[in-house]
Amino acid sequence: MNRTASIKDVANQAGVAVGTVSNVLNYPDRVSQRTKERVLKAIDDLGFVRNDAARQLRAGHSRTIGLIVLDVGNPFFTSLVRAAEDAAALQGSAVLLGDSGHNESRESNYIDLFQEQRVQGLLISPVGDVTARLNVLRERGVPTVLVDRLADDAMFSSVSVDDDEGGYLAARHLLDIGRRRLAFVGGPLSIHQVADRLRGAQRAVKEEADATLEVLDSEGQSVLAGRCIGNRLVERPAKNLPDGIFCANDLLALGVMQSLTMMHTLRIPEDIALIGYDDIDFSVSAVVPLSSIRQPTEAIGRTAIELLTEELESQQVRHRAVVFTPELVVRQSTAGSEAGVKASL
Repeated sequence: MNRTASIKDVANQAGVAVGTVSNVLNYPDRVSQRTKERVLKAIDDLGFVRNDAARQLRAGHSRTIGLIVLDVGNPFFTSLVRAAEDAAALQGSAVLLGDSGHNESRESNYIDLFQEQRVQGLLISPVGDVTARLNVLRERGVPTVLVDRLADDAMFSSVSVDDDEGGYLAARHLLDIGRRRLAFVGGPLSIHQVADRLRGAQRAVKEEADATLEVLDSEGQSVLAGRCIGNRLVERPAKNLPDGIFCANDLLALGVMQSLTMMHTLRIPEDIALIGYDDIDFSVSAVVPLSSIRQPTEAIGRTAIELLTEELESQQVRHRAVVFTPELVVRQSTAGSEAGVKASL
């Protein structure tokens, strides 16, 4: 069996010291071009592969960044992860991905795993309160940036969207097109983003004396969870149905839409106006193109890497909280529904 070439083998092949090979791999600017070319040729000839695990032990960290998201199956997080990976790659780093699945125990296991892997830093969209865990990481030299969550204090940098404002925009839009019996679909409310979106919707509804907002707590944030809510709604008498529905994300909204239009006879937007949140790619290609609240997912992913890089490179860390403003995107699921309202009066 052929033995794997070592750094010593490369040094002997190139006729240089082991330290020179190490400099070529880690600090190439310290080596002359001629020597560098000789070492690189020896690496190619021998098929040398650096022992990154050993390098991590010496350096105390790797070239990897840990990223924990709530649900990688949600296109919002898929887009965010891709943007973070692209930004990290430009800096010579790689992203290790963990999907907590909204499970605190699973989230904790990923934090332990990434610490064992000696990641440079951690990006996390937390399930619950992980302040104590993240403080321990920071004390051990692993900076952390909160993603899609505003930091509760000045202890961490964060990148997020103003979900309270996003919830307000969604409900205000339904109110502006004449809807008054609104329903909010989302859950669990222990998720900060869901709670913030609901709070914004409640703020908008309070501006109209004759408007109401019913909260329909969903078991998860998937298409199936939205379909279950829709099935429950259609069992009601028509007079007890909402005339406008705001879903905490687009997956829920698409599930509600499937139930109301494909399995039953309700019309969107004529009978019920529907708006989601995130503006994922599927929104525009839905049976009824879905109005939504757009989040700048790519900018969130890139900014998370930028904030982490600042902490890694700065001698005196200054935590920053970057908050993006969401945007209302109107499509057929609410557009033109004013006429439907007038026709039913």
